[in-house]
Amino acid sequence: MAITTLSSREFNQDATKAKKAARRGLVFITDRRQPTRVLLTIEEYQRITHKRESIVDLLAMPEVAEIEFDPPKLQGKLCREADLS
Repeated sequence: MAITTLSSREFNQDATKAKKAARRGLVFITDRRQPTRVLLTIEEYQRITHKRESIVDLLAMPEVAEIEFDPPKLQGKLCREADLS
């Protein structure tokens, strides 16, 4: 995968060049010589993001839906007054 670096000025002056470079790989866009943006094709974006599971999916844990869970009923008070003496 090729990596191309363009200044924000170069990017603004020739967006077509940046889009063509994105077909070959990532394009870093810099401001004051520091990378601030990344340009990539939608296909690359989808490839990167579809591998990640969302936190909601991870916490859902559908594989444990079959586990029976019958907690005992609570006896007594849920709380008590604090002793501040």
